[in-house]
Amino acid sequence: MGLMILLFLAFFVGILTVPSHKSRLTLLVGVAASFALVAGVAAAQTTKDDSDSAMMMSTGGGTNAVPEMLPDLSGATAWLNSPPLSAAQLRGKVVVVDFWAYSCINCLRSLPAIQGWYKKYKDSGLVIIGVHTPEFVFEKNEANVRKAMRKMGVDYPVAMDNDYRIWRAFHNKYWPAHYVIDATGHVRYHHFGEGNEAESEAWIRRLLEERNHQPAPQLAVKIAPGGVEAAADLSDVHSPETYLGYIRAANFASPGGFNEDAPQLYRAPDRLALNEWALEGQWKDEGQIATALSAPAAIVYQFHARDLHLVLGPGNGGWAIRFRVTLDGKPPGADHGEDCDAQGYGTVTESRLYQLIRQQGAVRDRLFRIEFLAPGAQAFSFTFG
Repeated sequence: MGLMILLFLAFFVGILTVPSHKSRLTLLVGVAASFALVAGVAAAQTTKDDSDSAMMMSTGGGTNAVPEMLPDLSGATAWLNSPPLSAAQLRGKVVVVDFWAYSCINCLRSLPAIQGWYKKYKDSGLVIIGVHTPEFVFEKNEANVRKAMRKMGVDYPVAMDNDYRIWRAFHNKYWPAHYVIDATGHVRYHHFGEGNEAESEAWIRRLLEERNHQPAPQLAVKIAPGGVEAAADLSDVHSPETYLGYIRAANFASPGGFNEDAPQLYRAPDRLALNEWALEGQWKDEGQIATALSAPAAIVYQFHARDLHLVLGPGNGGWAIRFRVTLDGKPPGADHGEDCDAQGYGTVTESRLYQLIRQQGAVRDRLFRIEFLAPGAQAFSFTFG
């Protein structure tokens, strides 16, 4: 803003001192271009936080226009933990609508706060609706979602949004996204991405006090998440969410690139730069999925973060697939994640997010490698924390 003011003053001083009409026109064009450049930089700065891949996942679609009123919820393909709910039925309640997907790390890290709000305020007029909008095809399977909900302890209503109809009604494009609606059905607050729990809860309490005409229950929810739900160490996350399917893949370093939708024998280069990754062995890379066709088959990634997660599935056969993880060519030891042991061994048993690395000491660039010991494993995306 300060630079724009200086340009404005410079323009008027210049226009008064430049003698010819032609020179004045040249000055006008130059200053106008400078204004456009500064405005563009300012706009980029105001949207930077909303596209931070460490905080949220985005489809890249949608208009990001927040609705004024709670939209229609009839587009749900199924309701879990509840009969179908409508906007009309929810009038008189304070409602939090949370868009999530069960393999989304940002959603998992938001879950303890949402569960805490539900337990603390449900008897005071709060309704929480988790809108489960799938990113990957396996997240459309109701049995998979129910199993994940049981494991995570999600006991509030969940609307399965397999056709993205509720997503589009909200003009949403982020996982997670929270919309807080008052008792008259107006959307009063929203937040895109994980974090900001204190402000979100303050709005919940404020709207409950408006509804009930009395103070909300004392003391805010205390959150002490652990395991995969622990907050990311954002100061040391230097690696982005990375998709393995060729449609959204970036920084793929296997020589020759992808052989799209067809089997290919891949190899990794001798060295990887930070955030480059490669396949080794026989793989079939499709739009969303990389499938190991032989054993051994491996994925390597040069990353910088405390935590490394990989969304994996056992493939169409459904059988368990053993794997082994290494860091810089050695077993991870104390740096292993929840889903492998100190020697790096683990098993893909279901389609979900697997936490494979949690570094205990100083975070630095590391070479991650996962080798599948049987064919059939499917890999979808890396995320970091």
